Order: sequence, then structure tokens, then C-alpha cells
Amino acid sequence: MPPVIAAIIYSIGILGLFYLVRDLGSRMSKGLWVPAIWLFLICSRPPSIWLGMQGNLSGVDATQAYEEGSPFDRAVFLVLLLAALAVLILRSEKVKRLLQRNMPILLYFSFCAISILWSGYSFVAFKRWTKALGDVGMVLIILTEPDTLSAMKHLLTRLGFLLFPLSVLFTKYYPALGRRLTMSWTEETTGVALQKNELGLLCMIYGVFFLWMFISEYREHGNPTRRRHLLAYGTMIAMVVWLLYQCNSMTSITGLVSAGTVTWLASRPSRKTAVVHLAVAAVLGLAITAMFFDSGGGMIEALGRNPTLTGRTQIWSMVLGLHTNPWVGTGFESFWLGPRLDYMRTALPNFPINEAHDGYLEVYLNLGWAGICLIALLLMTAYKRTISGIRRNPEKGSLFLGFLLCTLFYSFTEAGFRYMNPSWFFLLLVIVAGSISTIFNERPSRTVRNIESTIEKPARAKEMSGLAVR
Repeated sequence: MPPVIAAIIYSIGILGLFYLVRDLGSRMSKGLWVPAIWLFLICSRPPSIWLGMQGNLSGVDATQAYEEGSPFDRAVFLVLLLAALAVLILRSEKVKRLLQRNMPILLYFSFCAISILWSGYSFVAFKRWTKALGDVGMVLIILTEPDTLSAMKHLLTRLGFLLFPLSVLFTKYYPALGRRLTMSWTEETTGVALQKNELGLLCMIYGVFFLWMFISEYREHGNPTRRRHLLAYGTMIAMVVWLLYQCNSMTSITGLVSAGTVTWLASRPSRKTAVVHLAVAAVLGLAITAMFFDSGGGMIEALGRNPTLTGRTQIWSMVLGLHTNPWVGTGFESFWLGPRLDYMRTALPNFPINEAHDGYLEVYLNLGWAGICLIALLLMTAYKRTISGIRRNPEKGSLFLGFLLCTLFYSFTEAGFRYMNPSWFFLLLVIVAGSISTIFNERPSRTVRNIESTIEKPARAKEMSGLAVR
């Protein structure tokens, strides 16, 4: 099929998906457009790459280019930050209450700000810290909407309807956009992302989300829109599975299967939280054992990967050999700068590296054991609040547990706690959402509400006719 014809067909298909869920919750408020654009960009590509503005980098020092970044991208994200600040000022009362309930997040970002003082690249670290605040601001906008859960579902559903059909289109018909040539002269699927592991992360997180939406809709037997919604969500799940098969990201495949299973298990009202604890411990324990305690590498080889995790164990050994400050690290987002970046890229010339490929190790390098303790505090807060939400409302709480597990799995082999990363964004979303008790309040299902309205209408009509006779 010619690419132009395929683009037209996929555009019609995207409009069709929007039409199928046209009655999903409330409409997006104007303020919600700001996190929608932010999340679309961090889930796909920077604005300069979307517009083909990378420029000619021949003769430019790679490390210097990495430190400076793109002026155009910087301007776009600055505008989004200012727009988010304007929205948050209008919602200052709600924002203040949420911040007071989320001291672990404030504590983490305060330590990150202090760590700029001992960074060898303070100005670069400060710019990155400012961008990192944008993730918090966007989460606060989403969670200060009048109907929080409905707004979140509305936003994520429609973003998914753009990201995944475009990824399939690029992969099949525009390989210059949807695939890339690796340093080992093999081709990998990237979709709308920049590399396959980023696409795998999107598939994992959105796979859990659309699986949860599908299960929730399937249980609404009396809902007249059920078939339309199931068709839309089922189509998205099929796209996620196909893209995972194409990019072959084993971390994301394992994470989606594990997180999806636990999400389904936790969403069942009959399940006790002890069963959920056991399921979480089982899937995480199995992953940790396979990667760090299976000396022979048999468990990893059974999944079709080599025991070095595609060279990651070598990277971990090398970065630890640089002997950074074990207590406070090198400063916020400062490890991969200057001589350290030069050394790693010289040692691994066929691997343009700029992360440790392990979220926990990445935090240690930048913030030391102090940062590890703060990340542990954030994870414990997220898990405690998620379990509390499951006790009150298993269906709603299970979604946030799925998001949390995706972040944990991704961070085993990638830097999952970095700013402007979807896994970090969803971790913040889980933590802050867990502090809003109304999200987990029990509400009658749409089936019950439909039945109640059906009963009430004839009763009201009869009552009105009686009054008319009198």
C-alpha cells in the first residue's frame, strides 16, 4: 500500500477511535491541554525532532551538544512550564492542599535542588531541575480537575489513540520515521519514540491502562456503549501487542505480562490485600532473582537474552569503577557530563551512552545513598497509598498499582527515575493520586446508574400525572 494512502486510512481510523469513545467521561478542560502536550512530547520525541530541526551536527562535540541541548526544545518546554504555572495559580487552593499531603515529593526535589551546589555543572543541573519541576506541575493539573479520575482517563485514552496508531503507521509505511539503524547495523522498531526501549515503556504503561479500561468496561454488562468501548480498547491492546513483538523489548514484555496480571487480580472485589501483596512480591522477586542472583544466567537466557543483559552488566561495572561520592553523588543529573561522559563514550565507542541503564544505579550516581533513600521513600509511599486505595475500591486502586509496577520493572534495566521520562511521570501520578481520597470513593457502576435512571423516570412520570389530575 502506498504510504500516503496508508496515512489517510490511519487518520480515518484514529478519528474512528475517538468516535467510539465520544461519550467517555467529561470533556477536557482548557487547562488539561497543557499536560496533554507535555505528556505527548515526553512519550514520543522532542519538538525539534518532530519538526526536523536537529541541524547538522558534523564537527560538533557530542558531549557539548548533549550538555547544551536544543534551544528550540528549551523554548517550547519553557512556554509549557509558564502555562502550567498560570493554571496552577488559578487552582492555588487545591494545589496547596495536595502539596501539603505529599511531603516526600517536596523532600526529594528539595534535596535535588541542594545537590546542584556540589555539581561540577551547576547551571546545566539547574536547568534540568527546572524542567523536572514541570513533571510535578503537569501531574498537579491533572489531579486538580473537578472529576479527577474521569479527566485522567480522558487524557490518557486520547493520547493513546494518537501514539499507537502513529507508531504502527511509522513502523509499517514510514521506516525512516518508525525504525532506526543501530550501531551494530541492525534495524530496530521505534514507532513514535526515539529507540526501542522507550517504545517498549509506552507499550507497557499504556498496555496496562487499556487492559484495565477493557476489563472495567467488560464488567459493565448493562451499559449501552459497552460494545463500542470494548472495540476501541481491544484495538489498542492489539496494537500494543504487535508493537511489542516488533521492538522485542523483553523488559517491557515481561513487565506488561506481570503488571497486567497483578492489575487484573487486584481489581477483583473478592481478593484480599494479602493476595495482592503476595502477587507483587512474587513477580518482583522473580525479576530480581533472574537479573541479580542467577549466577548462571539460565533464567535470562530462557527469555532469549544473554546473561549480560545486552552489555548492561559491563556498564554497571564501569560506572561504579568511577568512584563517585557514595553519600551524595555528583549532583542532580550531573554524572553524564564532561570527562565522565567522554570516558564512557570512548570506552564504548559503539554505544552512545548517556545513562546507567538501571534506575536505582542512576540515582546512586547522581544523588548517592541519600538519593536512594529518598527514592525508596517515594516508592514505599506510592505502594502504601495504592494498597490503601485497593482496600477502598479494588477496581480503581488496581490501575495505580499497575502503573507503579511498570515503573519498578522498567527501572531494573533503564533509568526510570529521570525527569521527563514517562515512568517517572506515572510514578508521581500514582503518589499524588493516592493522597486524594475521593478518587477511591465507592460510586455505583454505570450499570447500576442506568437501572436507577430507568426506574426513576416512570416513577417521576407517574407522580407528575397524579399532580396533573389533582
